[in-house]
Amino acid sequence: MKNTALTDTHIALGAKMAEFAGYNMPISYSGIKEEHDAVRNFAGMFDVSHMGEFIVKGKQAFDLIQKVTSNDVSKLEIGEAQYSCMPNLTGGIVDDLLVYRLAEDQCAEGEKAYMLVVNASNIQKDWDWINSHNSFDTRIINISDITGLLAIQGPGVVGLLQELTEVNLASIPYYSFKKGSFAGVDNVLISATGYTGSGGFEIYAENEKIAHIWNEVFKIGKPKGLLPIGLGARDTLRLEMGFCLYGNDIDDTTSPLEAGLGWITKLNKGEFIGRDLMLELKANGIKKKLVAIKLEDRRVPRHGYAVVDEGGKEIGVVTSGTSSPTLNCSIGLCYVPTELSKEGSIVYVSVGSKNLKAEVVKLPFYKGNK
Repeated sequence: MKNTALTDTHIALGAKMAEFAGYNMPISYSGIKEEHDAVRNFAGMFDVSHMGEFIVKGKQAFDLIQKVTSNDVSKLEIGEAQYSCMPNLTGGIVDDLLVYRLAEDQCAEGEKAYMLVVNASNIQKDWDWINSHNSFDTRIINISDITGLLAIQGPGVVGLLQELTEVNLASIPYYSFKKGSFAGVDNVLISATGYTGSGGFEIYAENEKIAHIWNEVFKIGKPKGLLPIGLGARDTLRLEMGFCLYGNDIDDTTSPLEAGLGWITKLNKGEFIGRDLMLELKANGIKKKLVAIKLEDRRVPRHGYAVVDEGGKEIGVVTSGTSSPTLNCSIGLCYVPTELSKEGSIVYVSVGSKNLKAEVVKLPFYKGNK
C-alpha cells in the first residue's frame, strides 16, 4: 500500500485511515456529516495526491488526446480544462479524466502541452491504454509520483486563500487555471475545479512541497473553520451533485451515452476511439440510463442492490447510494430501462426482503452553491 506525502499528517490529525486504490487514505477525521457540512457552508481541504497526472507534449499532442478522449480538445485554450472520458473499443469507458491545456513556454516550436488527470485506481491501465494508441509525434510523461494534489473546496475558499497568493483567485473562471506562487511555493497550478459542487480550487504542486502548502492553508484556515476532509465526505458531496465515480457508476461496460455523459461526448468532432459504436447505439436507441433516485425510506441504497419494478421483476442496479447530509434523506444513482428514466418515474430498490419505493428525480440533488 502506497502513502501520500501527507499520510503522517492525517494520522497525527486522528484520521480514520483505509486502503483506497492502493493508497493509505483518510476516510474521515471528525465525522462525515461535520466534514460534509464544512464544505457546503465554508471550506474543507482534501488530500487527493493519489490521483494520476500525465504530461502529453509534442507536435501531435492534440491529435493523440483528440483520438483517445470523447470531448472536443480543439475547444481548449491555454489556461482551460475540460472534463472528458476515454472510450474503449467495446463501447465502454476506460476512465473519466480532466484535460488541461498548458502554456507552451517549455515547448519546442510547433509543440503543444497538456496535462491529463486520471483516477488513482486506473493510473497503470490508463498509461498503457494511451501509450498503445500513441502513433503520433508526441511523448507522454507520467508525473503521478512526483505530483501532489490538494482540493480546497467550499464557498469561503476564494476569500480564505487569497492572502496566500498574488494570483487573483476570484478572476479564475470555472474549469480554468493559473500558475503562480502559492503559500510561498513557486510554479503551483491553481485550478478552479472540484468534485463537490461547492466551488473552490484544486492545487497541484511538487510532492515534496505539498505538506508545506497543507500546513500554510491550515494555519490561516483552521481558526476560521476550515476542516480536513476525508474520502467519506468526498463521496457524499459528489453524490449530492450526481458526479460519476469510476468503478461504481461508470466502467468498462457502460457507455457515456447511457451514463448521462453525452455532454462530454462530441460525436461531431471527427474520428475518435469508440465513436462508431456510440453512433450505432444512438441510432438504435439507448436501452438503459443512469438516473438519480430519492427514497422515502431511511435505509440507504447500496452499490450492487437490485432495482425492481412494481411487480418485483429486476430491471436495473444501484451504482451509488448514501444518506444525504444536506437533504437528510436517502439518495442514489442507478441504471434503469430508458422508459423509466423520466423524472417522476417510480422504481423500487431491493433491500433484504423489502422493495423500497424510489422516485426518479432531476440532478443535481443539491441545488445550492456551485
